[in-house]
Amino acid sequence: MNPRLLLLAAMLAGTNPAPSQISAEGTDMTQQTMPSVPPSPVEGELPSFAGATTWLNSPPLKAADLRGRVVLVEFGTYTCINWLRTVPYVRAWADKYKDQGLVVIQVHSPEFEFEKDLDNVRRELKREGVNFPIAVDNEHAIWQAFGNQYWPALYFADAKGQIRHHHFGEGDYEQSEAVIQQLLAEAGKADVGGEPVSIDGRGIETAADWGSLKSPENYVGYARSENFASPDGTVPDQRHLYRAPDRLKLNHWALAGEWTVGKQATALNKANGRIGYRFHARDLHLVMGPAARGTSVRFRVLIDGKPPGAAHGIDVDEQGYGTVTEQRLYQLIRQPKPIADRLFEIEFLDPGVEAFAFTFG
Repeated sequence: MNPRLLLLAAMLAGTNPAPSQISAEGTDMTQQTMPSVPPSPVEGELPSFAGATTWLNSPPLKAADLRGRVVLVEFGTYTCINWLRTVPYVRAWADKYKDQGLVVIQVHSPEFEFEKDLDNVRRELKREGVNFPIAVDNEHAIWQAFGNQYWPALYFADAKGQIRHHHFGEGDYEQSEAVIQQLLAEAGKADVGGEPVSIDGRGIETAADWGSLKSPENYVGYARSENFASPDGTVPDQRHLYRAPDRLKLNHWALAGEWTVGKQATALNKANGRIGYRFHARDLHLVMGPAARGTSVRFRVLIDGKPPGAAHGIDVDEQGYGTVTEQRLYQLIRQPKPIADRLFEIEFLDPGVEAFAFTFG
């Protein structure tokens, strides 16, 4: 899918801005040299982190206490596929430059309500290997202090506490690392040059196949959903027996079975409910989870009416079977070439699942 550069105001209003499609993940950069970076202008003072709900992996950090250190701040939320695909780079920079004085701070600003759950945040960021300081920004106070508008977003501050560079979305990783090196050199750190980190993104962290990506992100709750094609349309906030059309157009989707379509999520009331989606991409993900903590929901995935086989994602087997146990992003399809329009179907064998959004890669 296109990088999710979501304006918070647009999120609340139910619209998305136009995305950028820059990505360099998965590229072998071991033989490449760092680009030259012109002196960065001062964009402003590093804002306060006082609005953090809590901190993980660190005691609370204050902007004033970070003076003398180069600081990289990344905004993300754990179900955002675009943030997930930047994580291996930020992890690598944190490890490579920590002894030269780089401090990396992950600001977790949630999109969905369940992303405010501290147990969820702690589990998913641990899964992603985020072992540097995490500012939990459940009220978007830090987001607002930075005037931020995007997931993911990177802000680079020098040792004087001045923001000198920013980058929104995926890509431009060499440029970002060159900025880190420049700011460390300005702070008097030696031996910070050299080649950029080499990243081989695996699993969900693999770069999108931008050349074959023709399906944008779509939401399953009625507030922001597009191209819903069940014949009766949406019946908001009520139990309703939906049915699928005979055929779906590209990037259209439909429900079958008894569902309740809510503002943010769509919940299955009875077993054997289905979601169908015609898409064009290598990868298909679905943000979903059990409605009740501690429960699980079995499902089966089909692609063009057949088990996915070699096209299965990391959260399903070759026959398409999987289980929803946590509120997170599930990778359901990663198909080999040639990439073409495909009909994706998921049938939930148990009730009690909540589906939030489809993303692609």
